Amino acid sequence: MASTTSSHPLPSGCGIFTTIPDLLFIPEFVFGGLVWTLVASTKVLVENPQGWVMFVSIFCFVVTTLWFIIFISGMNQKGAFWPTLDVAYHATATALYLSASVAQAYVTIQLKDIALIPRKYYHEDIAAVVMAYAVTLLYAVHTIFSAIRWKSC
Repeated sequence: MASTTSSHPLPSGCGIFTTIPDLLFIPEFVFGGLVWTLVASTKVLVENPQGWVMFVSIFCFVVTTLWFIIFISGMNQKGAFWPTLDVAYHATATALYLSASVAQAYVTIQLKDIALIPRKYYHEDIAAVVMAYAVTLLYAVHTIFSAIRWKSC
């Protein structure tokens, strides 16, 4: 006799607001968007790796939005490969954001001693560093919990 209950490990619809790794989508959006806007509002100098930070923040924001839509719509219920993709995406996003966070911190340290840069830009860079590391932590936690869920499949 076939069971009528779904045993799929990934939630769909409003169920994503009840599981710990998927609940992290919201702060990933918020802090990722803050990184994007803070870096966009700062002064860009020659030999500045903030282009990489912008790429990572926009890329992860767009892909996380698509991932969120896939989970809300329930498309993640078709196929057994989704838990693996979930872990792979969040691990990749963690690595990308870690590299972007280090680059942003490097730029901020270099701007500290430049007298031509208004303090406003320096403070925005500090905020961008803090937000970038916060997003890195969120993606890392999401990766860990997604990996635990993946291993239990």
